[in-house]
Amino acid sequence: MDRLIELLADGEFHGGDELGAQLSVSRAAVWKQVQKLEQLGLEVLSVKGRGYRLSTPLELLQEDSIRSQLLPEAQPLLRDLQVLEHTTSTNDVASSLSAKIPGSGRVILAEQQTAGRGRRGRQWVSPFGCNLYLSCIWEFFQGAAALEGLSLATGVAVVNAFESLGIQGAKLKWPNDILIGNAKVSGILLEMTGDPSGRCQVVVGVGVNHKLPPAAATSIDQAWTRIEDVRPGLSRNRLAAKVISMLLIMLDRFQHQGFSAFREQWEARDQYRGAEVIIRTGAEDLVGIADGVDATGGLRLLTPQGPQIIKGGEMSLRPKL
Repeated sequence: MDRLIELLADGEFHGGDELGAQLSVSRAAVWKQVQKLEQLGLEVLSVKGRGYRLSTPLELLQEDSIRSQLLPEAQPLLRDLQVLEHTTSTNDVASSLSAKIPGSGRVILAEQQTAGRGRRGRQWVSPFGCNLYLSCIWEFFQGAAALEGLSLATGVAVVNAFESLGIQGAKLKWPNDILIGNAKVSGILLEMTGDPSGRCQVVVGVGVNHKLPPAAATSIDQAWTRIEDVRPGLSRNRLAAKVISMLLIMLDRFQHQGFSAFREQWEARDQYRGAEVIIRTGAEDLVGIADGVDATGGLRLLTPQGPQIIKGGEMSLRPKL
């Protein structure tokens, strides 16, 4: 089936006999494989006398292409790069690896996730071959205390990657979303394994809507957008290389300097600085004016009772309408 995807990725018509010869199977077997592609969420058009084609061309992720486009500063930081066709989630694969093999700089990419997830247990919609789903493993030696602000620094890295590719207008929403025009284009999920007070491994998961098909996004319960809408025609491999480069460079710097090296950049892109917002904690809602972040990445909230510092966890921020 993976070979059939490669053959159809160009978006052109391919006859059943041609595909059968390429795959060394019968026309009937080709038809069965086409049905499986549709189960992946790929729309395959069939026209009598012309054959099959995908409704839109696919740019499959290519390890060699991504490696060749990494920034020079990032290349020595990349220890390993894996591109998977399907997985439950790239964070699952990375967490399993980090538990077995020490060290930093391993990156996992997938064409599709069957159980992609975001913060607070939410589903991350992950159709085949149209977005970025990636996870990066990094090792720290001072425990969880050294990780304060890492999700915010990750957001800065992703926005830096966007801007270097000519993607304008990206803003940051505390604690881990990237927005364009008040709609979510990317999300971040950090998961830690190891010793909370000593040596630990952090999996930095990043999802980016590149060419998310509207038909696949019907279950998303918030405003969303995609890179294709603001930077049409951008190569997915180029986007992957730039995001990976900026992540690796950020993690290397964060390990030595912490969040302080990224605080100013984060606040310069803060979508809700000076706005009245609602912080939903699960137990009660807090209302106040967002006033940037402190040295640890905690949100400064100006309330009638005085300033409060809001830490991450299972909280979420919404503008007060």
